[in-house]
Amino acid sequence: MSADRPVEAAREEAIDAIRSGYTFTEPAIDVGVLSVDDEPVPDARIRIPLAMLNRHGLISGATGTGKTITLQVLAEQIARAGVPVFAADIKGDLSGMATAAEPTEKLLARTAKNGQDWRPAASAVEFYALGGQGKGTPLRATISSFGPILLSKVLELNETQESSLGLVFHFADQAGLPLLDLQDLVAVLKYLDSDEGKPVLKQIGGLSSQTVGVILRSIVNLEQQGAGVFFGEPEFDTNDLLRTTADGRGVVSMLELPNVQDRPALFSTFLMWLLADLYHDLPEVGDADRPKLVFFFDEAHLLFSGASKAFVQQITQTVRLIRSKGVGVFFVTQTPKDVPGDVLAQLGSRIAHQLRAHTPDDAKALKATVNTFPRSSYDLAELLTQLGIGQAVVTVMDPDGVPTPVAWTRVFAPESKMGPTDAAQQDRMIAASPMMARYGRQINRDSAYEMLARKLAQGAENAQSTTSAHNADRTNGMPLVSAGVQPKQSQPKQSQAKAPSKSSKAQKSVIEQVADSSAFKQFARSAGREVVRSIFGTARRR
Repeated sequence: MSADRPVEAAREEAIDAIRSGYTFTEPAIDVGVLSVDDEPVPDARIRIPLAMLNRHGLISGATGTGKTITLQVLAEQIARAGVPVFAADIKGDLSGMATAAEPTEKLLARTAKNGQDWRPAASAVEFYALGGQGKGTPLRATISSFGPILLSKVLELNETQESSLGLVFHFADQAGLPLLDLQDLVAVLKYLDSDEGKPVLKQIGGLSSQTVGVILRSIVNLEQQGAGVFFGEPEFDTNDLLRTTADGRGVVSMLELPNVQDRPALFSTFLMWLLADLYHDLPEVGDADRPKLVFFFDEAHLLFSGASKAFVQQITQTVRLIRSKGVGVFFVTQTPKDVPGDVLAQLGSRIAHQLRAHTPDDAKALKATVNTFPRSSYDLAELLTQLGIGQAVVTVMDPDGVPTPVAWTRVFAPESKMGPTDAAQQDRMIAASPMMARYGRQINRDSAYEMLARKLAQGAENAQSTTSAHNADRTNGMPLVSAGVQPKQSQPKQSQAKAPSKSSKAQKSVIEQVADSSAFKQFARSAGREVVRSIFGTARRR
């Protein structure tokens, strides 16, 4: 017995240290309870302070280990605390948050064992769908507000092509040509590669026909994936993500992403646009007692796969800077290796579910995960491969910004349904939503495509009129010479140089109607007319 007492004392001391490390006077949400020797310790709650949610986080783990359930548990409690939530529903399971869970004998036994005060409850959910593809209010953004950097990621352009696309946006901004949808962008690209447009572009830099061809082909590929419906108006106002209910709960904005494997770059980049737009609009709040919004990036590896250096830099800047605007970002993915190191360094909370080490790549991922945690008494390399479903290894930031002790955790059960909400119920909720009334009907106002079409048609008409007038002058002049009437003396060459012909003026008219040529010659002085873009390359709302 005497030999067991030191072991038992050390065990209790370790439990006390973890219990103390997660005991906060500030408001917090519960992740679960401590697990010791695979048994729950109900009075040792593992929690995340609300004020630290804007220090961001990572939820990782192999497929089928409970990442989505953990996301659901966190989202429920964050919303209940009055903080709005945005989540991408990749597999359709998260829609269950709109429906209260059905108590079962197994579920009640589990929650009772963990000491969870569980009762069925639904969250206030708003359903969205990109461009209306899927169930929900359509989400759209204009090409102009998306910006060249984000759009280059979607189009899978290299750095040179990305730079050229930035030049196209610069031209459209200067010329007052709204880029609202893909049709507008195609029209501007074709114009700049035409005989009429090339002289204009030379004033601010060249654009090769080969690059134009690459960009146009990429746009065609994107349209064939059905992406054209994602760009246009009415453009979604990201402030609508910050809604709360009459009883003070945060609204869970849920974006359905069907067939994400067909266009992963578009889906993930659209989510980045939402974050960048929020950054533009929100005021600085510093270290608030709770965030204004918590954003969950499920299947986060889609965001970084094949990303350009500029895009990764943008994500890093967004994550680093948006904290001061009161927005928290959680990445949900299989391993920390899916997230670039500079981004990973910004993530204060770590929740790691089971990892598998069946291959050399798996072993590297396991080692990388272990290295993201503070030192502890656990053999994490062994523990992470033995965790059961719904269990995780956790460390978060305490209110002083210090990492909490690493804790083997039994994650709580969600109070909403673990699985999709009934389709008929979703349809009723969507039809009754004020967001559907605001964004449901697509509009197509005058933009670059229509403007260029009109101006090119007018230019062609002017040129034809000038040619007809010139031919008439030549015909009328012939009888005067044949009758021996001396024509008027020619003007000096200098005077002729000062009087441009109608034909010359007509040739310029197309360009001059698109943009004042003198403004292009001095474009540096007219930058005030250009759409204001942020460090992220996206356009700010005026």
